[in-house]
Amino acid sequence: MPEIVVPEDAIEERFLAATGPGGQNVNKVATACQLRVNVYRLGLHPETFRRLKLLAGSRLGASGVLVLTARRYRTQEANRADARERLADLLARAEEREARRVKTKPSRAAKARRVDAKKGRSVVKAGRGKVQLD
Repeated sequence: MPEIVVPEDAIEERFLAATGPGGQNVNKVATACQLRVNVYRLGLHPETFRRLKLLAGSRLGASGVLVLTARRYRTQEANRADARERLADLLARAEEREARRVKTKPSRAAKARRVDAKKGRSVVKAGRGKVQLD
């Protein structure tokens, strides 16, 4: 399967202040990376695009912009690399096709076992009825 090439003009990077613990560093340095990718510019196969929409969920907007935010690391470079790695992983997972299901029928013995089990349950349940004095 051909690998998806993401053109640089389809990607926009923004750096913003990360949230969470980290003290003064997290408050004053914009280390989190927000990667915005215009998915329509990638020229994806319709099936791949459908799977990408399912995988991305709310990260893919109606305008076709996929937004990934990476704030796991303390440096811009590490967060940038993490965001691009997550984008590559998401696109690779969207490229994978589901295995086709081969339809099978139950064997005669399996059908017989099923009917026998149903009859056994029927006997058990019938035994729970009201007691009749003859």
